Amino acid sequence: MTDARQGLTGLLDTEAIRKDFPLLDRTVHDGKKVVYLDSAATSQKPRQVLDALNTYYERHNANVHRGVYTIAEEATALYEGARDKVAAFINAPSRDEVIFTKNASESLNLVANMLGWADEPYRVDRETEIVTTEMEHHSNIVPWQLLAQRTGAKLKWFGITDDGRLDLSNIDEIITEKTKIVSFTLVSNILGTVNPVEQIIRRAQQVGALVCIDASQAAPHMVLDVQALQADFVAFTGHKMVGPTGIGVLWGRQELLEDLPPFLGGGEMIETVSMHSSTYAPAPHKFEAGTPPIAQAVGLGAAVDYLSSIGMEKIHAHEKAITEYAVKRLLEVPDLRIIGPATAEDRGATISFTLGDIHPHDVGQVLDELGIAVRVGHHCARPVCLRYGIPATTRASFYLYSTPAEVDALVDGLEHVRNFFG
Repeated sequence: MTDARQGLTGLLDTEAIRKDFPLLDRTVHDGKKVVYLDSAATSQKPRQVLDALNTYYERHNANVHRGVYTIAEEATALYEGARDKVAAFINAPSRDEVIFTKNASESLNLVANMLGWADEPYRVDRETEIVTTEMEHHSNIVPWQLLAQRTGAKLKWFGITDDGRLDLSNIDEIITEKTKIVSFTLVSNILGTVNPVEQIIRRAQQVGALVCIDASQAAPHMVLDVQALQADFVAFTGHKMVGPTGIGVLWGRQELLEDLPPFLGGGEMIETVSMHSSTYAPAPHKFEAGTPPIAQAVGLGAAVDYLSSIGMEKIHAHEKAITEYAVKRLLEVPDLRIIGPATAEDRGATISFTLGDIHPHDVGQVLDELGIAVRVGHHCARPVCLRYGIPATTRASFYLYSTPAEVDALVDGLEHVRNFFG
């Protein structure tokens, strides 16, 4: 074992953790053990989350909030209990600031639509500006494009430096007195870059702009404290943090949620309804129209319990060490170019790269034959690929169950890819 690998042992008991994840025992292609390196797209699920979902459907399945019978009250308690768990997990001042959505994309669309329909001082219109960045996931670009098209607002963005950082050299010109909303990712899903939140938020606050943070690649991997962030909205999704698909979260400051209009109309989000008009329930229910993702919220609550039992600080330290080791090993591969920060400093556990002239799709297919699961493509961040003049990348992403042996398997697999293509 190399010195670098020795330094990884003891941060987490990955051997014990991996036993919680049934899929990690799978084999493919005539008995090859799965090496799962695509947690940035979706994480694997531990038995504790799977059991919580099964127990809900087997023992507590009912609609929430309105039923007065025992099973409905149990379902309501589980659903609202999940809200309590998420609020504690992100250190929200109030549980009523936690809104359940179906994913982070819906959370970000919710913010964009609230601001498009809002009254002053929050309203976005042709006299105002929206700011985002060139490294965003499409879910944090397209909603703002749609809002700009609908309202006439001007869309502006920060560019990316050659080494995969945000170019904030013109921050005062990008965020101006006309800026109403600044929305950016905490951790890039393609570059792995951890962005300088404090500097951006400080400038936004100087001009009175609201701040929305996409924390989809942060919530699973580090301590997420919404009070310390000092943003106005924070969005993330359950399926990347060992939870089920179909559940996302939007946290918002309570005074904003009280003032801003709802995005969707329907059951549960109302207070009174007549044929002439309606009044709305207080937040969070004002923003949760219709039957919510009940089972998925229960699963997310179980995921929060699981991550909290291990400790987000320990998970972050483990991933930082894995990423440092992976960067070192990948840079040993001839013709490999990391797209984004080429060091482990200020980056998350996601590494995108190209391998000579071999198309990433070909890299991914050959690795799959070896049982190695990576992501290929533009990762819903096509502007980043355009910025670096590449059609796509291969992306390896790590999590609490990732091991140095899997990093070694990836590096060995890439040597096989190079030999395969001559």
